[in-house]
Amino acid sequence: MLTSPSIDPPPSAETRDADAALEVELIAEMTPLIADLAVEGNGAVALGGSRAKGRSDARSDYDFRVYADGFEQDRRNSMSWNRFDAAMAGWEARGFRTDGVWPRVYANVQRDLSAWLAGSGTLKTFEWTIWGYHLPTDIFHQQIISDPRGTLAGWKEQLATYPDAMRDALVSQNMEILRYWATDYHYASKVARRDLVFLVGLTGKLANTILQVVFAHNRTYFPGDGWNLAMAEELPRLPPDFLARMTAFLEPDRDPGGWERQRMQVIEIISDLEVLTAE
Repeated sequence: MLTSPSIDPPPSAETRDADAALEVELIAEMTPLIADLAVEGNGAVALGGSRAKGRSDARSDYDFRVYADGFEQDRRNSMSWNRFDAAMAGWEARGFRTDGVWPRVYANVQRDLSAWLAGSGTLKTFEWTIWGYHLPTDIFHQQIISDPRGTLAGWKEQLATYPDAMRDALVSQNMEILRYWATDYHYASKVARRDLVFLVGLTGKLANTILQVVFAHNRTYFPGDGWNLAMAEELPRLPPDFLARMTAFLEPDRDPGGWERQRMQVIEIISDLEVLTAE
């Protein structure tokens, strides 16, 4: 017997206020500990993820970043790392999950950001990113907590206007992928054979590629792995009935013709993107 999924009731105003106060306390306590992870000092601290994007809920964790010229390599025997780990464990015991902290070297981030601004950025692959890590998204959305050099603010300023070179490169690269699959006979043959593993994988790839085009065309930084459709709905320039059509092809019918209908839906969306991006 199927049961409906449980839905958490919305928190009361008192609970929200209490959580907000604890969040302020958490950030105040963790910030100097995170900044202290920098070997040469001048550590900058930021908060990323869904909280930085304003999309967090009760299940969201805290994604901290720390920027510096260098960090201790022997984390296990580092007093500063041990202090951070102890504080993080204490907050987790109180129900506030911190997803560690991501140490980032200033020079490396600047190098990668310059490449993105020039339209030659390269996606980095991490296990926790299904479709790769998008540096401009992270830098643009992150909440700056401590920035002694002003470097993080400078990066944000560079991204305040969506770079033309990056937009053109992302639209061109991803439209090339979509054009290939719109006409490729392998797609049609896999549908006829009902090769489900292939089709499920391709569905995710095509959905991500379509969204890359849509966000770049709208000069809006791609969200990353979360909230893609919800954020796409807020964009001004979309193919007709975009959200409904994307949802339909992501949830194909289970009857024998469902995958073929999905393929045709994808081809129609790609055709509409050709018109949209030519404007």
